[in-house]
Amino acid sequence: MTDGSGRRRAPRPARAASARVAVHQDVRLGSAELVPDLDRTDAWLLFIDGVPQSGVDLGDPEYLEFEYVRRIGHVADLAFPPGEPLRVLHLGGGALTLPRYLQRTRPGSRQLVAELDDALTALVRGHLPLPAGHRIRVRAADARAVTESVQPASYDLVIADVFAGAVTPAHLTTAEFAAATARALRPGGVYAVNVASGTPREGLDEARSAVATVRSEYKETCMIAEASVLRGRRRGNLVIVASDQPLPEAALSRAAAGDPFPARLVAGQDLRRFTAGAPVVTDAVLAADTAGDGAADRAAPSGAAAQPTNW
Repeated sequence: MTDGSGRRRAPRPARAASARVAVHQDVRLGSAELVPDLDRTDAWLLFIDGVPQSGVDLGDPEYLEFEYVRRIGHVADLAFPPGEPLRVLHLGGGALTLPRYLQRTRPGSRQLVAELDDALTALVRGHLPLPAGHRIRVRAADARAVTESVQPASYDLVIADVFAGAVTPAHLTTAEFAAATARALRPGGVYAVNVASGTPREGLDEARSAVATVRSEYKETCMIAEASVLRGRRRGNLVIVASDQPLPEAALSRAAAGDPFPARLVAGQDLRRFTAGAPVVTDAVLAADTAGDGAADRAAPSGAAAQPTNW
């Protein structure tokens, strides 16, 4: 999901008007709204409490509206042979943008989506139906619980994009959770996670810690983000990519640099400098924080926090 800072592509001239109307409904996350995207004939935007969460083009599922979602799309495109069906675990569902994308680009892919908000899923599937013949299952359950329940080495790709408000639920930020995603992956599998950076006032400490935590469990790790976000000049999204095998860093770098909002890939020594001194988050650290004054807001027990997402 985007925390409100995720960028959209520049608008194009509007196509002919249609009779599409917005749909409003209260869901577990808050107030959901599906709004026609006036720039594209068959496209819709999902808002939660007024914040844009997802973009879906029913006529062209390969079109990815939000920039960080495009970067995750690049990961799926470049880390595996073109067109090869994949087994994918999506942590967070939203409008099911990336499952639709992979269904189109890799027909026959088997995909499991963990989306806690069943009312949101019902709204999306009722008004933005999935394509015929899809192999996409949605489970109304906590993302960590689903990750820990799947068979080891059963997925090629795990994608995590889970937020409660503007932050990822704490139980999904730890080394133990990263280890659970690694157990779910086959050898050579890839983990891609969306992380929100702080505002210029807040700094990049939480983002640095998030990267350090993923690096503690994965031998190969890189990060994709816009330069202004990496410099702490504005709030934005970072995509962390990790595997037990070398990643296609050169190809990812070229793809990200060619996007409408160009981004930079950070790896190797540059990534080590980015995470220098950043603490690795663990379940034990969160438990200790929860016991402290006011720290309960930082830790979310499994299944307790709403998880808005942006796919």
